[in-house]
Amino acid sequence: MFIGHIKEIVRHPVKSFRGERVQQTKIMDYGLYGDRSHAYEDADTGNFLTITQLQEMVQYQARFAGEPSMEQYPDVEVITPEGKVYHWDDEDLIKELEHLSNRTITTREYRPTHVPIGPIAVENILLATDASLEKLEDLWGKDQVDSRRFRPNLIISLNEKLPFVEDDWVGRRMKIGNETEIEFVGHCKRCMIITVDPDHAGRDASLHKTLIKERNNNFGVYASVKRTGDIYAGDEVHLLD
Repeated sequence: MFIGHIKEIVRHPVKSFRGERVQQTKIMDYGLYGDRSHAYEDADTGNFLTITQLQEMVQYQARFAGEPSMEQYPDVEVITPEGKVYHWDDEDLIKELEHLSNRTITTREYRPTHVPIGPIAVENILLATDASLEKLEDLWGKDQVDSRRFRPNLIISLNEKLPFVEDDWVGRRMKIGNETEIEFVGHCKRCMIITVDPDHAGRDASLHKTLIKERNNNFGVYASVKRTGDIYAGDEVHLLD
């Protein structure tokens, strides 16, 4: 059943940094190529450094600079809130993050052929729909809801604008374009990260409270990869029987 198109594709080369919108990418068995393939860790605990510990991370933009390869990733560039551009493991950038977080930081990089679930989340791909974002805006009753708060990999533009219709997709498969297939496996329970404004890193708990009240704290759905392949912004999406 033809239900819409891919409106946005977003990958996050560095965990918890702002992602990059792309027109095309490859769906690997772990999700979008290079998604959360690079990460910072607390040297003392071994845990990932995320927005939960350092909310200013939402203001740093990470992007791949070059053509993707299965042998090695392109260079990963990071644009700071002040507009400076660093390689992701540049000593000056690490020192800046250490100062902001009051932690000693180490780096971790995974292979292009495999990124484990841990740094990605609890599943391969996170998906949201335009209709649900618009409805949440009404429920929240404040400024326009910025999709970056929810860090989805894919945003679907629905033919029929039914808010939260993705709730009914759990257990079903979706075909994207000509070859890629994913299977919806569960809802995304939200944490404090959605309270952080992607532009200035200020916090507003009211959005999270709205989701807890109106949606049992669910927004977006997780999917696992069933068939790999290339996807493009504008690709048709079909729910499979």
